[in-house]
Amino acid sequence: MKIAVVTGGAGFIGSHMVDLLLAEGYRVNVIDNLVGGRLDNLAHHKGNSNLVFTKQDCRDLKPGDPLFQGAEFVIHFAGIGDIVPSIERPVDYLSANVMGTVGALEAARAAKVKKFVYAASSSCYGLAAVPTTEAAPIQPQYPYALSKFMGEEAVLHWGQCYKLPVVSIRIFNAYGPRSKTTGAYGAVFGVFLAQKLAGKPFTVVGDGIQRRDFVFVTDLARAFYAAATSPKTQEIYNVGAGNPQSVNQLVELLGGPVVHIPKRPGEPDCTWADITKICDELRWEPKISFPEGVATMLKNIDYWRNAPVWDPTSIAVATKSWFAALNK
Repeated sequence: MKIAVVTGGAGFIGSHMVDLLLAEGYRVNVIDNLVGGRLDNLAHHKGNSNLVFTKQDCRDLKPGDPLFQGAEFVIHFAGIGDIVPSIERPVDYLSANVMGTVGALEAARAAKVKKFVYAASSSCYGLAAVPTTEAAPIQPQYPYALSKFMGEEAVLHWGQCYKLPVVSIRIFNAYGPRSKTTGAYGAVFGVFLAQKLAGKPFTVVGDGIQRRDFVFVTDLARAFYAAATSPKTQEIYNVGAGNPQSVNQLVELLGGPVVHIPKRPGEPDCTWADITKICDELRWEPKISFPEGVATMLKNIDYWRNAPVWDPTSIAVATKSWFAALNK
């Protein structure tokens, strides 16, 4: 049987990757330390002998790890996210997102896997011109963005130095079922869905006309699979929907009252992936429209029942270090 390794496979995007690979007939070895991931995200595969879960931190992986033996490819999602904690704990972010990546690279290199696909972040572009191509200048604004870019640099270096076939996918604004419900103040969907369940107003940053390139998680998983099974190596691809939507449009689709909070430094007015390269080279394209994706989120809204409910006061406290670090 074909074998694939998914690090961070109990997380938001990783668990959808596991869904796709199992459907494609792979045995999937999932590695996750469960700091950000949840075993509940894989519960619908209970009893499936083709899913093997191991609780482990990628920083502890060693060459010769049996989970990598015979694997056709490794898809590396493991790491830590969110802006504010990265400002407060930069060493943790560099350790997890760079050295965790190196641990996975070394295990993959020793196992002679056919491809290593890295989940990079579009945050490396910072305040970029749009639409943003893969050739745009790199200008990370906070330690999370820096750590993900440094992880990507390690991946490409392992490809160059050790001839490990690698591809890096710079993810824009991923959304979909199973996105994170706990922890730091972060992604807009989790914040808004918890507020809707609690009957609280949506906390819209600024005037709400800022746009984000929201890409649905199943489309994202298909992009990673296309990269993993293609002959391409030493490549970087942007993955978004290529069709940015405003926060006001999201509010309209979700339905509910609004309260406005101050605009934050270091955040772009628009994220917009130029997806020409991946569409042309890997024959991938997004399939889920934004209204369809939001409708799916609303159908699954109970997932956010126990998520933190943010309000302007708690957000101001949570983002204090953000303003202090990034205000020019």
